Amino acid sequence: MLQWLEMMKNSIELITYISYSNAVKGRVEPYFREKGIMLEDLTTEDIQTYYTHEMNVRGVSANTVIHYHANIRKALQYAMKTKLIIANPAALVERPKKNNYVASFYNAEELNQLLAVIRGEKIELSIILASFYGLRRSEVVGLKWSVIDLNNRTITIKHTVTSGTLNGKFIEIAKDRTKNKASRRTLPLVDTFYELLIRIKEQQEADRLSYGNTYCTDYLEYIYVDALGQRIKPGYITQHFPILLKRHGFKHIRYHDLRHSCASLLLANGVSMKEVQEWLGHSDYATTANIYSHLEYNTKVSSAQTMSGVLKLK
Repeated sequence: MLQWLEMMKNSIELITYISYSNAVKGRVEPYFREKGIMLEDLTTEDIQTYYTHEMNVRGVSANTVIHYHANIRKALQYAMKTKLIIANPAALVERPKKNNYVASFYNAEELNQLLAVIRGEKIELSIILASFYGLRRSEVVGLKWSVIDLNNRTITIKHTVTSGTLNGKFIEIAKDRTKNKASRRTLPLVDTFYELLIRIKEQQEADRLSYGNTYCTDYLEYIYVDALGQRIKPGYITQHFPILLKRHGFKHIRYHDLRHSCASLLLANGVSMKEVQEWLGHSDYATTANIYSHLEYNTKVSSAQTMSGVLKLK
């Protein structure tokens, strides 16, 4: 698999390669090496046993094992292509069934309580952007001043910053493009967020004057930086969001669930699924519908009223 990894290195996105590499080097390859199972001896049963071991012994989720399976199958397909083996033993493996994730989310009252306690916090901007605009973590960190149109009061989502660890080294990946074409979107700049941006800009200018030569000038184009001008790391948001919730006694949700909260509020207040798709920047309608169809309650109420008018149940 390591040979396949090296071959893939220059043909896929770096963040994807990091994911593949960590899975292969951290979990897959060590297991088979410890078992003494060589490539030419690998069987379908060996792979099936590995998946069972990961889920039952290590407690790995079915979805994670499915990702392992994709890596293993591709690697063995490459081994076939290079004539190291004559058949792909992963082809007959039975994958575990994917777990459908049901998102947790805050209602309007819970979100308002959260927003009331974060003013001035380092994590404030990320929470507002995820709750109101439904931005992904990568989109929050990647936000630049150049995408803010103060005259037309718009914000355009078109930059991202992701991160990962490769061979023990922390890597940040900044891109001048979004996850997919649909993720690039222009949204209205509401008054509250406009005022927050002005406050952030003024604070950044004050910090730059205060810290002088020690202020980092590498990230002047970015909005989300700390007092010393360093761009906020994606991991900071993930790590400190649950700490904030615990400190204030709020129900535990993931940071990404703020994006789900945004969608649920939009749907609960009559915004169509298509409009939610465009607001969140999903690549297609099916993605939005699969995640949030159970929340589209207003449509169901309308349908129930229609049926009640047509059918006489008494």
